[in-house]
This record gives sequence, C-alpha cells and structure tokens, in this order.
Amino acid sequence: MAFALSDMQVTSNAFGHHRDIPTQYTGEGEDISPALAWQGAPEGTQGFAVICHDPDAPLVQEGSYGFVHWVLYNLPGTLTELKENTQEGAAGKNDFGNVGYGGPMPPEGHGKHHYYFWVLALDRQTSLPEGLTLPELLKELEPNLLGMNRLIGTYKRQG
Repeated sequence: MAFALSDMQVTSNAFGHHRDIPTQYTGEGEDISPALAWQGAPEGTQGFAVICHDPDAPLVQEGSYGFVHWVLYNLPGTLTELKENTQEGAAGKNDFGNVGYGGPMPPEGHGKHHYYFWVLALDRQTSLPEGLTLPELLKELEPNLLGMNRLIGTYKRQG
C-alpha cells in the first residue's frame, strides 16, 4: 500500500494517543467500537475508510503482519467523526472471521499491544460491498488514497 501519512489528526474521547483503551472497547468488555474524530483531511477528500490493526500480534498472513480488528468503509467525505458503536458505512471482515468491529484481546501473558486506528482519506466516495477483508479493501482504495493518519491506543489483557 502506498504510504501517504498526512497532517490529518485522529482523536478519540475514549482514550488519548499511546494511552490505554478502556475495557468496554475490548473483547473483555462490551466489545464496541470507540468514538473517533478527525480533522485536517487533505483537500479533495470525498470519502473515508477506517481500519484498526494490531501490529504486535505474532501473525503473518496474506503477505501482511499483525491482526485486523476493524475494517470500515463507504464513509462520506463530509464525515468528521464516528460515534461509539457506530453503524455508519459498510463493515468488512476482521481477523476473528466476523464482519464488523472486534476489540483488542491480546493472547494471555502477551503483555501490552498497540492498536492503530487508521483513518484513510480518499479522492472519491466508495460504494463497495460489505464483508471485504483488509487486503481486498486496500486493493480497491490504494489508487484513491489522498492521505491517512492514525490514533494509537494500547491494551493489556486483564484476565
């Protein structure tokens, strides 16, 4: 994927950058998506996609590493936030094998993991079918990527 880090800022009212993700947003809690907000999208943005990925997971699959927790797309370019447990857009398939959000749940005894909540700004609005995997989505989006940035949260399994 083309790397196009931009000046866009991604935040959440649930946790700060490099701060702990509250349990309610994890597999040990309610397992709901946290609220996200962004500002400073590149000029010409017509659509967005959101990805949550854990690069600390000891997995290599489909030429990528880590574990995909959330794939969300078909978000309009006028959007600047997602509410907690959002129903916006079309949900893709996560690495749990489900469609939608699957919160942090590192293996027992594996320590603290980092979760990258990426917001991708696109030069067109998408209308892709629900259920795409991350590699399938990125293949569709890469030619239309204007910029991206992320919020990083951390989580260590409680139980």
